[in-house]
Amino acid sequence: MSLPIVAIIGRPNVGKSTVVNRLAGGREAIVFDQPGVTRDRTYQPAFWQDREFMVVDTGGLVFDDDTEFLPYIREQALAALVEAAAAIFVVDGQTGPTEGDREIATWLRQQPVPVLLAVNKCESPDQGLVQSAQFWELGLGEPHPVSGIHGNGTGELLDALVAHLPPVDQLAATDEIRVAIAGRPNVGKSSLLNAFVGNNRAIVSPISGTTRDAIDTVVQRGDQVYRLIDTAGIRRKKNVDYGPEFFGINRAFKAIRRADVVLLVIDAVDGVTEQDQKLAGRIADDGRACVIVVNKWDAVEKDTYTIYDFDKQIAARLHFVDWAKRLYVSAMTGQRVPKIFDAVDAAVAQHRRRVTTSVVNEVLEEAVSWHTPPTTRQGRQGRIYYGTQVTAQPPSFALFVNSPSLIGENYRRYIERQFRQNLGFDGSPIRLLWRGKKTRDLERDSVNRATKV
Repeated sequence: MSLPIVAIIGRPNVGKSTVVNRLAGGREAIVFDQPGVTRDRTYQPAFWQDREFMVVDTGGLVFDDDTEFLPYIREQALAALVEAAAAIFVVDGQTGPTEGDREIATWLRQQPVPVLLAVNKCESPDQGLVQSAQFWELGLGEPHPVSGIHGNGTGELLDALVAHLPPVDQLAATDEIRVAIAGRPNVGKSSLLNAFVGNNRAIVSPISGTTRDAIDTVVQRGDQVYRLIDTAGIRRKKNVDYGPEFFGINRAFKAIRRADVVLLVIDAVDGVTEQDQKLAGRIADDGRACVIVVNKWDAVEKDTYTIYDFDKQIAARLHFVDWAKRLYVSAMTGQRVPKIFDAVDAAVAQHRRRVTTSVVNEVLEEAVSWHTPPTTRQGRQGRIYYGTQVTAQPPSFALFVNSPSLIGENYRRYIERQFRQNLGFDGSPIRLLWRGKKTRDLERDSVNRATKV
């Protein structure tokens, strides 16, 4: 990342994510009244005065406990500090200094990074001065009373921060490709992200549900920039309680919608599950390009027919994304992982592709010459007059006919197959929009669509 980085450090449940959202002017970090919600380090862009920077949220630091995710969280916090131009140490003004705060302060004084002390939960300006004064004992300089919820004091904190940030020239606009990594819990999404980046960018654990937030990582390959978005594992809705996992899954769905292409990660050991089918359907419905990544291929016992049998299983169970390329990889060993970037490039190119009207109509003319629209019992037959591409991402085509009601589902699927066979669009969904020639048909279609919604 070319922007300077500001790491947000503190013990659990002092309101770090709330402060991050306030400094970045958004609501990206998950905020929930429970310690340990944030685990990986998550980045948000921010600016103040003439400075642009990235704010990095980290998990709550605890030094004297090695249970569950805490060692991983410490590793992520240290990684954020290593790449940071400055750090903000967040403490709880209502609780006062704790032994955990003192341990973190001692550790921070040993780091070669300027540290600002933010005393959070100082909702009252008058009381805030009293609450913050007790944190002078940490030996980190002036405590800044702030309220992540209301915004009190954050301007003064940012004024002090920019003095430690280098000036940043206006960056040239880059056509980055947004890649969401989606799948069920524990299929290896975070391992795949780390394999892309080449370091432990995300916490990897055999415990399902480790990743809770959508984690953005920017990498460059040649001249192309990619924004990789690791998402929370998506379980069946009935198994998800309201809380951090609920918010994490919602963030995962948002990540799919904002992505150019989605890597649908499937566990080679488990095979294609019902939840994988639902995820694939959602990706297609959202109009995103897709690459199916079968992970843990190294853990499968193989013979001559293994890959063909798995291909048949995917074709049968994920037939509605049969246009997506399939790759069999191992994030653990790195087997075929570099090929994912090539598949992403190809899928995005097709997702953004435009076809001239003359070519569209050549395909339609040939399709109709081979198979004309069927005739109804009343003797009425559908007729296709012409077609044109109306938008990309995904490629969408308006097909003008005498009456959409005369074009049945089977014939619509036939026309889509002809588009695929003649125009390609591998890796991308396509949309066929059937439009009636007469005004009353258009009005009826509009009413029908409103009724469905």
